[in-house]
Amino acid sequence: MWNQGYDPFGNAVFSTLAAAVPAGFLLILIATGKIKVHIAALVALAVSVVIAVLGFGMPSNMALRAVALGALTGFFPIGWIILNVIFLYRLTVEKGWFAIMQRSIGDITPDRRLQLLLIAFAFGAFFEGASGFGTPVAVTGSILMGLGFSPLAAAGLSLIANTAPVAFGALGTPIVGLAASSGLDPYQLGAMVGRQLPLFALLVPFWVIWAFAGWRGTKGVIPPILVCGISFALPEYLISNFANPWLASIASSVICLVVLRGFLLVWQPAKIWTSAALRVHDDSHATMPAPPVEHHARPSTTMLVKAWMPWLILCAVLWIWGTDSVKGVLNGLFSPSFQVAGLHNLINRVPPVVATPTPEAAVFTFTFLSYSGTAILLSALISAVFMGYSPRKMVKSYFETIRVVRFSLITISAMLALGTLTRYAGLDATLGLAFASSGVLYPFFGTLLGWLGVALTGSDTASNVLFGSLQRITSQQLGLSPILMAAANSSGGVMGKMIDAQSIVVASTATRWYGHESSILRFVFKQSIALAVLVGIFVTLQAYVWPFTLMVVR
Repeated sequence: MWNQGYDPFGNAVFSTLAAAVPAGFLLILIATGKIKVHIAALVALAVSVVIAVLGFGMPSNMALRAVALGALTGFFPIGWIILNVIFLYRLTVEKGWFAIMQRSIGDITPDRRLQLLLIAFAFGAFFEGASGFGTPVAVTGSILMGLGFSPLAAAGLSLIANTAPVAFGALGTPIVGLAASSGLDPYQLGAMVGRQLPLFALLVPFWVIWAFAGWRGTKGVIPPILVCGISFALPEYLISNFANPWLASIASSVICLVVLRGFLLVWQPAKIWTSAALRVHDDSHATMPAPPVEHHARPSTTMLVKAWMPWLILCAVLWIWGTDSVKGVLNGLFSPSFQVAGLHNLINRVPPVVATPTPEAAVFTFTFLSYSGTAILLSALISAVFMGYSPRKMVKSYFETIRVVRFSLITISAMLALGTLTRYAGLDATLGLAFASSGVLYPFFGTLLGWLGVALTGSDTASNVLFGSLQRITSQQLGLSPILMAAANSSGGVMGKMIDAQSIVVASTATRWYGHESSILRFVFKQSIALAVLVGIFVTLQAYVWPFTLMVVR
């Protein structure tokens, strides 16, 4: 049995800096653009092993087992999602159905700003609510790229848009994890998140269009931006506070899609915005030209149904796959669990991170049938049959997809290995305790702790599991509402989603802009920090300033 130590150097500052090295080193390597991202991930992983073993005293055999567990969880479920959604996308492109679909979106509106509202925000929110774990960025990034957006615009704007729905993503999985780790009521947690994020659900559509077209472009489409934001934010608040948190994102996204589409039937901007590049310097088209949008005769209804069929199948299958009843049946059929020998329950988290010493489980449950990636693969195979692919052609296309995304899969597995090692070595808790020492400013910095957790792990669920207990303990010590601060961990965390390394790799893979992860990171980094700071300010107002304090459950 090994007990984690959160101040191995006997100096809180030095220990915190050491704990920050792996993630900081990874981000620096990616941002320089001088090294391929999969190499950067492997180098950062090696550095994290050295710090965990030599700096924090973690037994080397445990460190290596944690790395292996993390690499496996990197491929299942996240890498599995990416592989299969790119497979589906390639099938539709090869048959020409994707080109028809992109023309149909152009028929709704040729304006690039409105296409972003429909695809990046509303359509992406549906996939976040249904499955999460990288699916929204993978789908919307590939669609925007196919519509002719520049690679940087398609990747970066998909990442920014995929924020407001994340706390309720995958049918409320982050709230479930937060409740489990903090011991607080999931309905109260979901309701509190539902009093924080709707404000940002109103803000994010503005932010996406502003980042794309600047203020000059934004002011021309304020009415649909308001329609988009309100039609998502209001249902998100009502559902999370008066129904349950499980359906908050997916139901709100459906309402948003229907309302926004209906509004665009009667409203179009006075001036159509046709540029597909960002308002800032964007030479990504020169780096990798986007496929041209071909203009043909208006497709027939039959052609439109065929073109949208793969994506409608995907929506339906993911919706079904996400229900508890279906998951229960599928997991009952096949869900073997493997305890990692030499790691499972052999590491203790200790106070003040937890109330009493708590062993860390190390179990990999292979719920293969209920994975979102498996649902996407099934959708792709069904769609392939509709499109007339032979079994031989399907297999050939699948292996070609593996070849295309192989480095992305290596990168994602390495990054999850780094995040898993960080958790088992206690580096995450060291960083968390540094935030917890901020006293009266804790509502602000505690929110940023959630942001940091997602930036490190790539998952709002994982961040909630890591820091949920710490948020409850610290808030009670400071006389704050544990419901408020646990919820703030999730709400702040969603803004870290756009800069976590695996999300950036997902975006670069979806847009086929391999090797340019540094450009994407540089574009979204300031946006992520600015939005996280705004969430932190709002939570601070909830903690101390009337009438915001009326929202708080104590």
